[in-house]
Amino acid sequence: MPAAAPGGRATRVGVLVAALLTACIAFQLNASMLSPALKSIEDSLGADSAEIGLTQTAFFTSAALFSLFLPRLGDVIGRRKVLAGMLALMAVGCVVAALATSVPMLFVGRIIQGVSGPTVPLCLIMLRVEVTEPKRYGTLLGVITAVNGGIAGIDSLAGGFLADNHGFEAVFWSMAVVAVLATVLVATLTPETKVPAASRMDWPGVGLLVVSVGSLLIALNEAGKLGAANWFLIAALTVLAAAAFALFWRTEDRTPHPLVATRHLRRRATWATLLTTVLTMTGVFAVMNGLIPAFAQDAQAGLGMSAEQSAWWTLTPYALAGLAMGPVAGRLAATFGYGRVLRLGLVGAAASVVLMILTMPAHSRPLLLVASVLVGITYAGVANIVLNGLGIVLSPGENPGFLPGLNAGAFNLGAGLSFALLYAVKTATVPSDASSATGYTSGMIAGVVILAAAIGTSFLIPKPVAAEAQG
Repeated sequence: MPAAAPGGRATRVGVLVAALLTACIAFQLNASMLSPALKSIEDSLGADSAEIGLTQTAFFTSAALFSLFLPRLGDVIGRRKVLAGMLALMAVGCVVAALATSVPMLFVGRIIQGVSGPTVPLCLIMLRVEVTEPKRYGTLLGVITAVNGGIAGIDSLAGGFLADNHGFEAVFWSMAVVAVLATVLVATLTPETKVPAASRMDWPGVGLLVVSVGSLLIALNEAGKLGAANWFLIAALTVLAAAAFALFWRTEDRTPHPLVATRHLRRRATWATLLTTVLTMTGVFAVMNGLIPAFAQDAQAGLGMSAEQSAWWTLTPYALAGLAMGPVAGRLAATFGYGRVLRLGLVGAAASVVLMILTMPAHSRPLLLVASVLVGITYAGVANIVLNGLGIVLSPGENPGFLPGLNAGAFNLGAGLSFALLYAVKTATVPSDASSATGYTSGMIAGVVILAAAIGTSFLIPKPVAAEAQG
């Protein structure tokens, strides 16, 4: 019987990975499949782009806030139970959105879908419990996390096809089907794990942290409106965020069952990882998800592509490159060091954005394609993978859910900051000549500067010795 154990274990890990991968795909569809269908939703619900954009903001904000505490809840009551519950609620949100006849109803559906926010961190924690060998875990981590950057562009293309031919409702029904499948697979094929010493949730701490981060996210979204922003509201939300965090810190020092012990927040492994994640996302996210597609579609300063052409030349190759590189990056991190591979990815991402800046005046589609692939390899395929992994391997043993949850929040915070800051720079430097790409290049230069800061802070992240192959 012992001789059969390795094969049986390999089968068990394979089944686990298949279930977790399905869960991550279900979440990613919620995040990216809807983008090409936004215009269809506007037309169907008689709404404007700002109203529909707000429903997208609601989803990502909801995802960020639930990410702060659901991984810890998994430590306490069981990760399979929490993940299956999240996926089931995601399916409910998809159905609500599919049946939406108004923007408020769609808004509610998207918020419910956002409960699935910490799907990837929870999957990585569950995988870590089952797979302890560093190189193998690194490879599988890369496989699962790579989906988080887009399912090879198929998600966006499928969303556009369904919206064009069957209406936006078909997009949400498709999401619901995958979410139900993922719920069943997670509930039946994954083992239950939790932290034996974790017996209670710190709900007062959860409330204060959600108020703090939520206020900051809403302030960032408002700041992204630039000239149309309500700066008094932004200031008030910022003060509220600071006050709530101060109360959160005080609460965590006094409760016997803290959501996050303050000694863990003081660790370099915590704040350096979170700071590097925020800076990385701020430097690159709006470049690839905003500035480059906008430049590709700009008929005067850019290449004058349609939205579909822009996706084929930029976002799809970017996602494909990241998907292919992810498993390789995970194994390299476990073999040669997470910090070393992270810095390699960050330097490569900064260099790739510089290449974009230098080649933009040529108005060359092939050069834009090459640069997009390079950013896909270096950021989506390396830096993003390693940062997700560091959130898992640097989390303290008695509270393994806390750093992955905060790191997921840091990804969302960085994404919001990216659009606010890089677009502010773009707007401030737009020339009178509409055929000039100065605004785009200025925003991208700001991104490179922020990526350089991320490279600097990455040196402060301690080495996760137990997660790296020795010798």
